[in-house]
Amino acid sequence: MIKLFRYLISVAVAVIATSSGVSAQQRALLSQYIFDGLILNPAYAGSHVQLSTTLTYRDQWINFEGAPKTQMLSTHVGLLDNKMGLGLVVANDKIGVHEEFSFYGSYAYKIKFPTGGILSMGLQAGFSNRTSNFNLLNLNAVNDPLFAGRVNKLNPNFGTGLYYYKKNFFVGLSVPFILSNRILQDRENEIMRITENRNYYLWGGVMLYLNRDESLKLKPSGLIRAQDGAPLNFDFTLDFILYDVISIGSSYRNIEGIVTYINLKILDNLHLGYGYDWTQSDLRQFSNGTHEFMLNYRVRLRGIHRPVECPSYYSIK
Repeated sequence: MIKLFRYLISVAVAVIATSSGVSAQQRALLSQYIFDGLILNPAYAGSHVQLSTTLTYRDQWINFEGAPKTQMLSTHVGLLDNKMGLGLVVANDKIGVHEEFSFYGSYAYKIKFPTGGILSMGLQAGFSNRTSNFNLLNLNAVNDPLFAGRVNKLNPNFGTGLYYYKKNFFVGLSVPFILSNRILQDRENEIMRITENRNYYLWGGVMLYLNRDESLKLKPSGLIRAQDGAPLNFDFTLDFILYDVISIGSSYRNIEGIVTYINLKILDNLHLGYGYDWTQSDLRQFSNGTHEFMLNYRVRLRGIHRPVECPSYYSIK
């Protein structure tokens, strides 16, 4: 089992190198995205009204050398009586010999309906910078020029989305990254090329009130993720909310298995979340699953949000 994951990465890269026009794997998805919809859809920007900042750390496939690790910061705010929203997502992903830093800003324009619903239309733009250090691979063919040295690639991209929400219902459709940028290629013969495939997200859910004072709630939701050239996959989530203080939930993923999480109100404007992914594939023979930690802080900006009602943390938004 020593250097097992490096071996797997080496095999995967070697297989990719034998074909032309291979697509990159689907972008990483956080397990607690239901509390941080900006990572799925730029139209989500400003839906919390007040300034909302979320920090997330994800450690995937524990005990695997070179397994994925993600650090992410997202922040967004509603402005002009919540007629528009601005957002920012900064992330760092690392898996094996690859590391990617991304920086994306988002803008959302909101239309308010007399029925209480809000339609938000969003755009995002930014860049990602990927570094691949092939010198870390443990290969038998040590002189293979395809897997030698360091490769650095800067790719701009942009995306768009729609998001509609009201007190007990929400639905959103987004294409966060539209360009199919080239990530990696054979620098000499251009035999191999890996490109980013376009991803499509359809996300929606409802809020069900289980008692008269609305202290007990159930929020079922679903996410469908489609990627060019890849199987369709989906999440189905049940989120139980108790007295707007604690949320306990579970998600079923048709590809990766089961996710459980708990989210707790620490202070009026501070929430802490923890999620655990239960590995259901053959990887469970070698991995203890995935840990994910999330911290959210919200604050009203003086002079901007005083006359505006801000939704509670666990409400539909």
